[in-house]
Amino acid sequence: MDYTGDILEYLSGRAVFADVRHMDSTGKSYSYRNGQFDGQNTSMSSGYAVRCVNNSIAMAFFNDQDFSSIRGKLERLVEKSMKAGKNKIDMSGGIKKSWKELGKIKVMDVPDSQKIEFIKDMDSIMGENGASIRFTNLSEDTVMESYANTSGTLIEGEYSRIYFVYMAGIRDSGSFEESSEEYGSTSGYEYLDSLDFPYLVGNDIKKLRKSLHAGRASPGRYDLVVGPSISGIVAHESGGHPMEYDRIIGREAAQAGGSFIGAGDGKTRIGSEYVNLIDDPSIRGSFGYYEYDDEGIKSGKRYLYRNGYTDSYILNRESAAISGMPANGGGRSSDWDMEPLARMSTTYIEPGNISPEELIEDVRHGIYMKNFTEWNIDDTRFYEKYVGKEAYLIENGKITSMVRRPVLETNTVNFYSSLDGAGDDLVFHAGICGKGDPEQGVPVWMGGPHLRLRNMYMK
Repeated sequence: MDYTGDILEYLSGRAVFADVRHMDSTGKSYSYRNGQFDGQNTSMSSGYAVRCVNNSIAMAFFNDQDFSSIRGKLERLVEKSMKAGKNKIDMSGGIKKSWKELGKIKVMDVPDSQKIEFIKDMDSIMGENGASIRFTNLSEDTVMESYANTSGTLIEGEYSRIYFVYMAGIRDSGSFEESSEEYGSTSGYEYLDSLDFPYLVGNDIKKLRKSLHAGRASPGRYDLVVGPSISGIVAHESGGHPMEYDRIIGREAAQAGGSFIGAGDGKTRIGSEYVNLIDDPSIRGSFGYYEYDDEGIKSGKRYLYRNGYTDSYILNRESAAISGMPANGGGRSSDWDMEPLARMSTTYIEPGNISPEELIEDVRHGIYMKNFTEWNIDDTRFYEKYVGKEAYLIENGKITSMVRRPVLETNTVNFYSSLDGAGDDLVFHAGICGKGDPEQGVPVWMGGPHLRLRNMYMK
């Protein structure tokens, strides 16, 4: 039985503002490890998140099945909200909508045996190409969610997400290299047919093995062309996180970290005119897709950096009220018993109008770093490091010999200020982004085109 209406009715006369979120999720996951089936897990969870605002913001989480026990928790919730504290929150409402994204091939229509066969095939492909350490995992989640508040909003959503991750390690001649890649979509199992996974996985392991025997690039200054997986992780880590407003005002400082952007900085120069960085939850099929966030706010495209300057923040209802701006659909929680935080969804650097080949043709002495095997960034998202997995020298406009593990250590402003060209391609990768305490992992997409950066110090 759904008690959303009863909960709102109880709080309507006792709170300045209240909202109720109900989530019902079912998940399955399948794993293969070093040629052996590693198991299958099934999870189910369901419950309410209730927020009550008076003199402060108070929250309660419960999954009781009778309203008499719920009523007692609501009484204590109201008492807590009467205590002095922070009580700013966006109270907008009046929206009644429903949305659904379950894809064409629904998760319940695909037998377990077919899903296990997929990860078994991927394990075999890695093994045939020389990976002695292998792990694959395929998981799915189906979520039914409703959100209602005392301002008249009622949003109902239903969606499924597919996630595939693999990890591989190769030992050869006393050396070791590893690779990890993630793919995901908010859709059904047609997603596994939308990409050529046997080629993607096999080619990655082949190039990884080849890199074991590649020479090192001499430390020094190079023009650098990076592939979409690097522009994607850069967009997420040094573009998206610094523009989450709860990090900017210090609310996340002791958990996920802060931001090098200040609350009163206004439009700040972040890089060259080619830097346009977007977060857009409304891209259908993306791993971070949603039509309405977990606080009932419509999602949409927002420029975080535009023409080299900071632009829009990522806001949930609480940070929106603190900033004095309207909420913009950034409120996300990983489960029913977690509060919505200001989060990214699908974050990417906007493509330009020249091909990746043209970016490379205009480089005399450079490095092409196609993807990464390692990255790191500090808590304020300013100083960062990326280590290439598949990488090559560029000599007189042509890709030549492979180089092993080129390292870029830079800072956010230097990276974006050195950018003088963006390719016309756009590729996304999936990830699980962690934030908060207790930590919440939410599905995201990260992407971008090939980018060219001038005069970067590499080692």
